[in-house]
Amino acid sequence: MSGFGKRDGGLPTSALDGQREHQSCGRSGRRKLTVSLLLIASLAFSTYHLLLDSDRLDGGQRNARATRFHSPASLASVRAQCASLQLAPESVPDATRTKSERYVQGTKPLLIKNATIWTGRLDGEEIIYGGDVLMKDGVIRAVGRVGKGVIADALEGTEAEVVEANGAWITPGIVDLHSHLAVESSPSLRGAQDGNSRHGITQPWLRSLDGLNTHDDAYALSIAGGVTTSLILPGSANAIGGQGFVIKLRPTSERSPTSMLLDPPNNLFINNSWAESSSGAPKWRQMKHACGENPSRVYGNTRMDNIWSFRTAYDTARQLKEKQDALCERVSSVDEISIEEDITFPENLQWEALVDVLRGRVKVHVHCYETVDLDDVVRLTNEFQFSIAAFHHAHETYLVPDLLKKAYGHAPASAIFATNARYKREAFRGSEFAARILNQNGLKVVMKVNPVLNSRYLLYEAQQAFYYGLPANVALAAVTTTPAEVLGVSHRVGSISEGLDADVVVWDSHPLALGATPKQVYIDGLPQIHAATRDGSFGTSGVARDDAPPYVVEKPASFQVEPRAPNWDKEVADAVKWEGLPPIAPSSSSSEETLQEAQMVVFTNVSSVSLRVAPEFGMMSAEFEGGEGVVVVKNGQVLCADDSEKCRNYASLDNDKVSYANLMGGSVSKGLTTYGSPLGMEEIEGELSTSDGIVWDTVLQASSLPKAIGNSVIRGADGLAFGTRHAYLAYRAGVTTAISAPKSRGFLAGLGVAFSVAAPHSLAKGAVVSDAAGLHISVGHYSSGTPSVGTQIGVLRRLLLEDHGADGGEVGAWFGKVAEGKATLVVEAQSADVIASLLHLKHEVESAYGSSIKLTIAGAAEAHLLAKEISEAGVGIVFVPSRPFPTVWEDRRMLPGPPLTQDSAISLLLSHNVTVAIGVEEPWSARNTRFDAAWAALEASGSISQSEALALASSNLEKLLGVEEAGGVHGAQQIGGDLVATSFGGILDFESKVVGVISPRRGLVDLF
Repeated sequence: MSGFGKRDGGLPTSALDGQREHQSCGRSGRRKLTVSLLLIASLAFSTYHLLLDSDRLDGGQRNARATRFHSPASLASVRAQCASLQLAPESVPDATRTKSERYVQGTKPLLIKNATIWTGRLDGEEIIYGGDVLMKDGVIRAVGRVGKGVIADALEGTEAEVVEANGAWITPGIVDLHSHLAVESSPSLRGAQDGNSRHGITQPWLRSLDGLNTHDDAYALSIAGGVTTSLILPGSANAIGGQGFVIKLRPTSERSPTSMLLDPPNNLFINNSWAESSSGAPKWRQMKHACGENPSRVYGNTRMDNIWSFRTAYDTARQLKEKQDALCERVSSVDEISIEEDITFPENLQWEALVDVLRGRVKVHVHCYETVDLDDVVRLTNEFQFSIAAFHHAHETYLVPDLLKKAYGHAPASAIFATNARYKREAFRGSEFAARILNQNGLKVVMKVNPVLNSRYLLYEAQQAFYYGLPANVALAAVTTTPAEVLGVSHRVGSISEGLDADVVVWDSHPLALGATPKQVYIDGLPQIHAATRDGSFGTSGVARDDAPPYVVEKPASFQVEPRAPNWDKEVADAVKWEGLPPIAPSSSSSEETLQEAQMVVFTNVSSVSLRVAPEFGMMSAEFEGGEGVVVVKNGQVLCADDSEKCRNYASLDNDKVSYANLMGGSVSKGLTTYGSPLGMEEIEGELSTSDGIVWDTVLQASSLPKAIGNSVIRGADGLAFGTRHAYLAYRAGVTTAISAPKSRGFLAGLGVAFSVAAPHSLAKGAVVSDAAGLHISVGHYSSGTPSVGTQIGVLRRLLLEDHGADGGEVGAWFGKVAEGKATLVVEAQSADVIASLLHLKHEVESAYGSSIKLTIAGAAEAHLLAKEISEAGVGIVFVPSRPFPTVWEDRRMLPGPPLTQDSAISLLLSHNVTVAIGVEEPWSARNTRFDAAWAALEASGSISQSEALALASSNLEKLLGVEEAGGVHGAQQIGGDLVATSFGGILDFESKVVGVISPRRGLVDLF
């Protein structure tokens, strides 16, 4: 037998010699030899075991003539370990499951009745009208039109809480596939940023769980948006950043990160990659990879370096795996192994997770944008034979669907933004149609936000994807069932089915309707949304009460049905044809001949108009029953806008120089204005050569500046760049004017500029609306090395109160105009304390000069805390962004709005008669201005009219930033600002599409 040797009781040399001598014997001889050998082997075997017994009897002293073997228990242990490595994770729902390990003792069963249930089943096509959901012990026990008998059997004599849904929409809890919640905490403080390590480019041994902060203010905010489950990933500074973990956002009584985990991997509490067979199939693990710019920027690598780091890491894991497999093959093929042969299972705590990747037990998530990187990683998967769960960010996956299908095992999903793009070079070809194109190619789509966007509004990404052509069932699945499947937790979350966790959201409208807000969110069957103790106190300064019901906004009946999405077929084809950079400049921006021709455009089937006419007439608004209105425009001037016979006659003209546009019941209304981002000042945030750059602070940095700069004030108009993709996309979404200030990280930014986003250059007609749109400064902790807030306020006091003679230069002259009430001062400030100091200073200066200062606060996250005082001081507020988030300490007392507080900051200040406007933080989001204005009105429970909502992003903004419209002819003709024509609804309607812009300033009409 294997393992026998001459020195340890094996066959003697003489016996072996005898065997050789008889090899030529006949059959009889061979039979005799065989019997002899069997007798000898039997004797040797018996002798061996007697020796082993002797060893045991004498205390384990090894007999010099006996071979020792690994004990059966040792072999069994190694074999069990080897067998466990062959087990694949499972994601099979169990309809018989009746209790969750997350169940909280004492939780009453819950029955939601008469709901409209989007279950997530049947490819997202199943909708149960008038259905019920029964939850008990943290598990969904019944779904559909549940009979009394089923309910009684499930309740087993216990009493259930009954909630009448009255037809409200219910969906599974939202699953966030890409989150840095709790490892990049809010508000951002130095001691709570644990998303990235700088100690190596490939570190699969790191774990996001080890940096999970349970005190992040974003938990409650995310839940208020319907998010119930999140994958917490390390950041993207490393090629391999470490392991991610899936958590439920519900706080637990234990208050620990570990207690928040959903289906944690089996090896979490042991130091190897296998678990005892009694624990069943392994749970899916998650790992973060990143390619492209991020790890290159951190480590100074090229793409070649990055991919080599991947290959060396995977080769190390491959070698370890091969050693494990060789041992497993060895122990599986024999019954006994000599004690001299090492059967210690090869393990390495640093690399075991990457070995598990090669064994197909890890969901790999790759931060990867563009084609070159996607191709690199796909080749890597085939070289080392592992699969990718999803490419994240994935801005160019829609351009290379066939490449994704070549990935090892299966095509990865794409976790993408809806409209967020062009913030760095890798993202420059991102398209709003990516989700639709990927889906058309049979690839999985997941919508993502964090950390670039507020995860509270993950559903908004699905809404936008739907608006740009993703089917409704796929759009909803993209934030529920699909991410659950990608994570391997679809047996627990992501759909509403018997046996799954009791994570459901009750919405105030159809979940794809703009502004859809939870009425209540249940995690493990427990209600999660409770109103704050008082308006204006949330986060660190306020506590939600368990007995305070959420604030519910009643939405119109039209919001209870699936919205209609516009037709984008041409735009989708162009996105692919032009590889993400289709021509989007308006025709007027590229053809001087167009500007010289007499243009007449007739808009038909118009339902409403809202035109700004001469001052004595104000706004002219009209609605036309049946959409029979007509708007006639020549050279950008409105000739008529009504349903009269004279106006309708224009529609019957047969003239080659007349263009016609059927608005299909749409409208013509005031164009929108954007502010807050460096639109027109930069094209790609991460590329210095594409931007105007950062201005020198000529006040607080004066001592270090060249003499030539002196006391000058930088003008935004001098650094404008026209023809950017951000500007043209905003234009196609109804934004006709932008107001931008010089980009600054200091106290004094300079003079803002208002300009036409469609103009080809600054010399074109109507390109610059105002080159002095407010004097812009910042007060707060805006960069490292910033002097104290008190110092900044003191400097501002001196600038406003000192003698503004010639010695003060431009700085003195402009602050003198502010002090005299002749120019608008725009102060970026977030903290209520800073705003209060500014109000004190305003009163002080006005008392000294006998003037009325035009002061506007921009940002204003905490302005609601001073609503009464701001109103009394006559100060205007521009909220940037319009829906706040506690990004930094100075934002932490922001007002979140429904369902956590009754008022939003916008509605609260408007109720105090404060002039309010809204802005955006980044150029890409200017295109969503109309949705932001509409959302503000929806949150206000009817207290903000359509015209008031429109003013938030137009006339109010222009007034607060000191923009004076250009003059024009009197009468019924439109003055100054541009008009926007939309089909299938008004400019604030989610279902409408911008089809044209009427520009009196530029004397033309652009049709899209």
